[in-house]
Amino acid sequence: MSYTVNCSILLTELPLLERAEAAKAAGFDSVEFWWPFAEAVPAEADVDAFIASIKNAGVQLAGLNFFAGDMPAGDRGLVSWIGRSSEFKDNVSVVAAIGAATGCKAFNALYGNRQDEHTPEEQDELALKNLLAATAGVAPIGGTVLIEPVSGTPAYPLKTAADALSVVNKVKEAGAGNIALLADFYHLSVNGDDVADVIEKHAHEFGHVQIADAPGRGAPGTGNLPLGEWITRSRELGYNGGIALEYKQERETAFNWLIRQNA
Repeated sequence: MSYTVNCSILLTELPLLERAEAAKAAGFDSVEFWWPFAEAVPAEADVDAFIASIKNAGVQLAGLNFFAGDMPAGDRGLVSWIGRSSEFKDNVSVVAAIGAATGCKAFNALYGNRQDEHTPEEQDELALKNLLAATAGVAPIGGTVLIEPVSGTPAYPLKTAADALSVVNKVKEAGAGNIALLADFYHLSVNGDDVADVIEKHAHEFGHVQIADAPGRGAPGTGNLPLGEWITRSRELGYNGGIALEYKQERETAFNWLIRQNA
């Protein structure tokens, strides 16, 4: 099984630039991050230090988010955020440069919360333009933009696989093929989606898979989701990418379930 450690939710006891090395020490060959900087266009030295931390650890950067705003404050992306389009497009260039330097090809574009002062139609129109800019920006490095349903944020409009696939299909209809669904089994389950049905219908076109157990968003085995069955079925139906570990667990016990699984 090819697992990727999300170092923005795991290993957070360590400074950001030490997490890739810690993932390698724990036995993993690939990592992913949410946007690891506080701004859309960070200082060049900070970008270089981040890239160096990946390369020096000897791991593959398998996934990276576009800048999503102030996540701790509740922001969930700039894609549909009217008034920040230029900031998003500037970020695309930085994301593509990191991808080129690391070989990363999967880039998660969080859609953005609904804004009371704008209609959903206005936001969706902007989102299409921004996603076309994002797909064009990462296309030269073979990159794919990912669209993710998210739980826990009422204002975030993409909650089911169907919601996200509607966006994916609109972008494809506009001429960009390098966009796909990010199937986070935790978010889909918590939002009440029929994950097994989503897998049956769409596993062959998943762009990426992330897992956490529910309730609690902990490690596999801490809740009641049939994650192993879902992963196996996704593989049977054509998904051949990695499985990203995007759950909350203290560093000391974060991967104990894998030790038990492999015993």
